[in-house]
Amino acid sequence: MSILINQDTQVLVVGMTGREGANHTKAMREFGTKVVAGVTPGKGGQTHEGLPVYNSVGEAQAQHQIDASIIFVPPAGAADAVLESAYAGVPLIILITEGVPTVDMMRAVQEVKTLNAQSLEQGGKGVRLIGGNCPGLVSSGEAKIGIMPNRIYQQKGRIGLISRSGTLTYEAGKLLLDAGLGTSTTVGIGGDPVIGTTFADVLPLFEQDPDTDAIVVIGEIGGADEEAAAEYIQNHMKKPVVAFISGRSAPAGKRMGHAGAIIMGNVGTPESKLAAFKAANVPVADTMPEIIDLVKQVLNK
Repeated sequence: MSILINQDTQVLVVGMTGREGANHTKAMREFGTKVVAGVTPGKGGQTHEGLPVYNSVGEAQAQHQIDASIIFVPPAGAADAVLESAYAGVPLIILITEGVPTVDMMRAVQEVKTLNAQSLEQGGKGVRLIGGNCPGLVSSGEAKIGIMPNRIYQQKGRIGLISRSGTLTYEAGKLLLDAGLGTSTTVGIGGDPVIGTTFADVLPLFEQDPDTDAIVVIGEIGGADEEAAAEYIQNHMKKPVVAFISGRSAPAGKRMGHAGAIIMGNVGTPESKLAAFKAANVPVADTMPEIIDLVKQVLNK
């Protein structure tokens, strides 16, 4: 098993004919992902690498089963692209785009939450947004909807991975692979201040997955997502969790890399995150390689 996506997930690529969309569509298909179509306004009726292109998500949905959409759209139009998929009833939406205006993301996230609640009330599958500014997600050996390097995730493992950082997602995946542990599903939630899915949203999915034995959480300074995750772990998780917090040496008030990685006052400090994880009995690695030692220790317990 895996969470969110598997080998049967059928994917729509919004912005498929652009440079980034085209390159990553090719990589996803090489991984084994079932990409069924693309959307580029004004190019409906054309084909790209043998796949049909439509003018809208609605047109594509009328011809195909769409289980997930991945969005490669410039920042100015990215939030509207999210909402187009959401109002069309696509249950899983992955927004890769970085630099989406915060006001646009606030609007998109709120509307997706409303649509999700309505769908669930009506017995539907719900609507989930992952990202923006994220690398996507991959169920190792099954399907990839994102921009992760294929070679890291070919082999199925039993460690769930959730990360705010794209680059550290790849590094942690490679470390787990080389250690013979591997990953079940990897979810890059994104590093922006406003995102559609948080650590606390993904943790219960791994808790319920029989093929995940432990979870690794890769956090960053800034925001309060890690503290919320620690509270959820403390109150609800039975599976072991290991954490890593990047940017712990960053000076207060200075943005480090991601828009979300900024400390304001006492909010988002490394100390608050470390204290929260300690209270939840979650070991925190000081270095990325130490994650492997901690995972082995919690599995042995």
